[in-house]
Amino acid sequence: MPDNQRSRAITQGAQRSPNRAMLRAVGFSDEDFDKPIVGVANGFSTITPCNKGLNELAINAEQALKKAGAMPQMFGTITVSDGISMGTEGMKYSLVSREVIADSIETAVQGESMDGVIAIGGCDKNMPGAMIAMARMNVPAIFVYGGTIKPGNYKGRDLTIVSVFEAVGQYTSHKIDAKELLEVERHACPGAGSCGGMFTANTMSSAFEAMGMSLPYSSTMAAEDDEKHASAARSAEVLVDAIRKQIRPRDIVTRKSIENAIAVIMAVGGSTNAVLHFLAIAHAAEVELTIDDFERVRGSVPVLCDLKPSGRYVATDLHKAGGVPQVMKMLLEHGLLHGDCVTISGQTIAEVLQDIPATPRKDQDVIRQWENPMYAQGHLAILKGNLSIEGCVAKITGVKTPKITGPARVFESEETCMAAILARQIRPGDVVVIRYEGPKGGPGMREMLSPTSALIGEGLGDSVGLITDGRFSGGTYGMVVGHVAPEAFVGGTIALVHEGDSITIDAEQRLLQLNVSEEELARRRINWEPPQPRYTRGVLAKYAKLVSTASRGAITD
Repeated sequence: MPDNQRSRAITQGAQRSPNRAMLRAVGFSDEDFDKPIVGVANGFSTITPCNKGLNELAINAEQALKKAGAMPQMFGTITVSDGISMGTEGMKYSLVSREVIADSIETAVQGESMDGVIAIGGCDKNMPGAMIAMARMNVPAIFVYGGTIKPGNYKGRDLTIVSVFEAVGQYTSHKIDAKELLEVERHACPGAGSCGGMFTANTMSSAFEAMGMSLPYSSTMAAEDDEKHASAARSAEVLVDAIRKQIRPRDIVTRKSIENAIAVIMAVGGSTNAVLHFLAIAHAAEVELTIDDFERVRGSVPVLCDLKPSGRYVATDLHKAGGVPQVMKMLLEHGLLHGDCVTISGQTIAEVLQDIPATPRKDQDVIRQWENPMYAQGHLAILKGNLSIEGCVAKITGVKTPKITGPARVFESEETCMAAILARQIRPGDVVVIRYEGPKGGPGMREMLSPTSALIGEGLGDSVGLITDGRFSGGTYGMVVGHVAPEAFVGGTIALVHEGDSITIDAEQRLLQLNVSEEELARRRINWEPPQPRYTRGVLAKYAKLVSTASRGAITD
């Protein structure tokens, strides 16, 4: 009998009568007290299209749990829409929401002594927040992704939310008019579901499938398709079986399975945010993982998929082409996946992939043939140097100029940088520095999709570098470097950069260097004073006090 299964103790003796009385009021009958109690962590909200359809999935899961012999208890958890809050103070709450989600799921499941949990989420932080909680609690658990949005379409081209951000830059540089900008805005997001490219939500859902914590094919389904509802019900059935077999998250979330997840992230061209989130997930699971492990995996895994933001296709196209299982089978065939890792179903990865073809279909080019990858090595590189001693993360594929040395254009916030870009004050060859946006300094480590998209929209994506101690959206691409650590707020070298200093970003050498002498940096450090916290009360103030450096995953425990 599971050692966490205190819920079953409600049948043991008269002292449990008050517990039974409360449960009767929420629908339990006499025969239900011997059944496992399963939490349904429901991320439904109308805040964002990513989470708009989750309640139907939660109800499907609830019904399936009952049919499978469990008693569901549904509870809610929050979300922050990254796309809506992007470029505002509200974005500071996005990464914070990962911790709130994790804490809320842990609190509900442990507080009510549940025997398992099925978490249903959509927007970016729903996935890592749920997985952190699952790894901490280690009760049987499964994640259900709410599904991806279908692409918008305008004038024969597929659109995503990133298309709108880039259109802003195109408008300010007079490449399109106001009518065109409005039409892109109107057509970009046609319905429910998470952002459609291989941005952060689809990256994390794909990685969870690769890790074995979600069902095969579930990570790339469209939110509005019937198969997504069927998958939610099937996930509930699999979870009840896992409870009976006592297959727990830490049986699944291991060093090997995280390496599998990282390999798939590289192969599909996933988001830089995956580095931050998997460091945090590994910490929660007590698995040893460092930022350098991403660089090690990157060197051996090719980019196999032609997906947005830098490619042509969206997640629904990947689904039609064979989905994550097809990508995984190719990696397994070439010795780049651990086939012996167990999944939530009890099968190993090799068993799950047994009937998947070794090569992708020839009638599609979303998933490239092994001998003809998009890039020979992974796209998420870990750069180091005197500007980022602890390391930072860069997308290095899809850029025409992998090395740039140029003058620093220094900004103390995203807003001041964005104003300079829109005023066309940034020139080819510049290296833009946005600082005091890190985990503590922001606080909250905002994503910089607005400035990066504006640069691309103005045609500067290949000629301007951008570095920050903040983050980037999964929709970002170009010569951009994020998660610079140590951050400016704690006195990292990025705090010592002066306007006009020479900075080198060298993707090939994995180098981020401030070309200033050590003697001069020592003089600047003596004169540097820590800034006052931007927030002194509330959740952001608490977060700033607790949060770690980005190189450890911006963890709070």
